[in-house]
Amino acid sequence: MITEIQKLTRREMVEKLFAGIAAGAVWPVVASSHPLHALLKDGGTLDRADAVDHAADWKPLFLNAQQNQTLVDLAETIVPGSTKAQVNRFIDLLLSVDTKESGEKFLASLATIQTASQEKFTRGFGQLTASEKEQLLTSVSADPVQQKHFEDLKEWISLAYYSSEEGMRELGWTSQHAFRTFPECTS
Repeated sequence: MITEIQKLTRREMVEKLFAGIAAGAVWPVVASSHPLHALLKDGGTLDRADAVDHAADWKPLFLNAQQNQTLVDLAETIVPGSTKAQVNRFIDLLLSVDTKESGEKFLASLATIQTASQEKFTRGFGQLTASEKEQLLTSVSADPVQQKHFEDLKEWISLAYYSSEEGMRELGWTSQHAFRTFPECTS
């Protein structure tokens, strides 16, 4: 007999994450000063995230169409499965309620990736092959000037992904079982 997989809201998923953290579970390493930590504690925003995730006529609230597409492409490259988890929609919602400074910083980081892509390959990030995307992100992550932008985006993307049901399931969560600690990342 096949049982239906329990579907959780983003709020329920984040509550389970924080319960795991309190119990001593390992959380993907992200600076506690990152704006996402505070935003993930806002229940109202998390409730709105579920509506955003399921909206058929969704349009970004904060990002423009090009920035959103860059985020989709970048997120999928950094954390495969981000598109299915709708990481872009969640980040866009969070940016729409975050500080102006945080939003500007995020946009500057996205622009840094696009500029680096144009300079290295004369094409936008979304037009690169998988190999070129990997090359670009490897070089950006090693460049002292661009590294901070890459790290900031990677934190937004990884936290948004691992606060989704898809991300938690990847870490081993099931509706019947959650690991006390999460498997270590070897890459």
